[in-house]
Amino acid sequence: MKSKIYPDAASAMAGAVSDGMTIMSGGFGLCGIPENLITALRDTGAKNLTVIGNNVGADHHGMWAVLANGQIRKVLASYVGENKILEQLYMSGGVEIEFNPQGTLAERIRAGGAGIPAFYTRTGYGTAVAEGKETRQFNGEWYVMETGLVADVSLVKAWKADTEGNLVYRKTARNFNPMIATAGKLTLVEVEEIVEVGELDSDQIHTPGIYVDRVFVGQNYVKHIERLTTRKREAGSAAAGSEI
Repeated sequence: MKSKIYPDAASAMAGAVSDGMTIMSGGFGLCGIPENLITALRDTGAKNLTVIGNNVGADHHGMWAVLANGQIRKVLASYVGENKILEQLYMSGGVEIEFNPQGTLAERIRAGGAGIPAFYTRTGYGTAVAEGKETRQFNGEWYVMETGLVADVSLVKAWKADTEGNLVYRKTARNFNPMIATAGKLTLVEVEEIVEVGELDSDQIHTPGIYVDRVFVGQNYVKHIERLTTRKREAGSAAAGSEI
């Protein structure tokens, strides 16, 4: 069996992406995002991409780099704040955005990975989200039909992997990554550590290796703050008046 282990992001990305593809990318805000794979995606220069994920990064971080490089044609996302270029491109018609309620987006991805073509949800009924979509009544309540989502390539960030591609995520960095790992025709994963088969507790594996095609150890992870705010300490507290 061919090894799933690759030396770096560039080699894992090699030959995976071409113009017009649909790409899914895990993470929430800047937490749990596949930083190295996003950089490698930018470096491919592939154009007219459709990108699916909770957001499109924040200014100067995450998927923003691919967007700023003019590679993205359409975005399916739940949150589009903290990204001035996305706002400008959307308002000028340079990028199409399909807005999704966050839970609906997560379930559309999960459904796609599970082979479920569509499902009904009450979320969004009677709003712009439901425009042009099939609606149906169940038990006296109206529901909107949403379709499952799949991607040509999924980009995933996990904490640990073994050499068969079994994955463990760490705390909130688990967000969106597990379902995105299942919904890609080709799934590329960056991790912080690779161990031998049997070293991961089988009861703690979040994504089975059957879904994973290529794995590598990422480098130079930085915990960026999406929006930095400060306030003065309340009077009487330690170091009163200082900024935190």
